[in-house]
Amino acid sequence: MDKNRFEGSARELGGKLQSAFGDAFGSDKNAAEGRLRQAEGAAQDLYGQGREALRDASHYASDLYENAGAYAERGSKVVRHKVHQNPLSALLVAGLIGFVLGLIARDRD
Repeated sequence: MDKNRFEGSARELGGKLQSAFGDAFGSDKNAAEGRLRQAEGAAQDLYGQGREALRDASHYASDLYENAGAYAERGSKVVRHKVHQNPLSALLVAGLIGFVLGLIARDRD
């Protein structure tokens, strides 16, 4: 857990308690300060969540980068096997893809 998430959650809880205390005893100043601390804590918690998400995305990207060759090789083996099993279907699919790409290229001009 990111330190910002922990501190933000603690600050948000403290703000809720201070706000409730201010509301219960009629102290507008404590209630306002508590709501401010609560909002600051929520923002800090969101910041920590964003940092964690970026860290996780970085791990996924590095894993993909390191294993891209293995993924491509596995995919090419599957495609090769399917083409070998059904050559006519593979030819039709390749022709369809070529036709669609030709239509797309023609429409761009």
